Amino acid sequence: MTDGLPDSLIPYDEIVQEALRAVVGRVLGSVAAAGGLPGDHHFYITFKTQAPGVDIPQRLIDRFPDEMTIVLQNRYWDLLVDDSRFSVGLSFNQVPSKLNIPYSAITGFHDPAVNFELRFQATEGPNDGPEPHDEAENDGPVATPVEDGSNVVAVDFKRKK
Repeated sequence: MTDGLPDSLIPYDEIVQEALRAVVGRVLGSVAAAGGLPGDHHFYITFKTQAPGVDIPQRLIDRFPDEMTIVLQNRYWDLLVDDSRFSVGLSFNQVPSKLNIPYSAITGFHDPAVNFELRFQATEGPNDGPEPHDEAENDGPVATPVEDGSNVVAVDFKRKK
């Protein structure tokens, strides 16, 4: 008899991640269809800048080599949404830029107007993950979540090696 659970033959963590990323696509799609954000809604979208399929200007990759957060609020244009990605025009230091971002590159989505937040694991290719390492010796006890009634959904599945 083993102490741990058996490895699942169904990739539940990937299915849930994909479904929650579809929430982001659906929200962005409704904003694109309406021609703008309703009320006070605005979005902070964090993504991996060098994930497969991300197409952003090189100057942004140089400035944000791992991850960056964009804000869709007042000044954005040409928001286009499909089943696997979105593209949007934004200005960085008065330089207009077009960003193409697949949902698989998104690591966070936050709408502060209603305190709604989703967090994701970055999708990794076969050679993109971190190198194997020993357990950290300085990790303290896991913090207890605060039950404050917020609408934060944290999805953090451990990847089995």
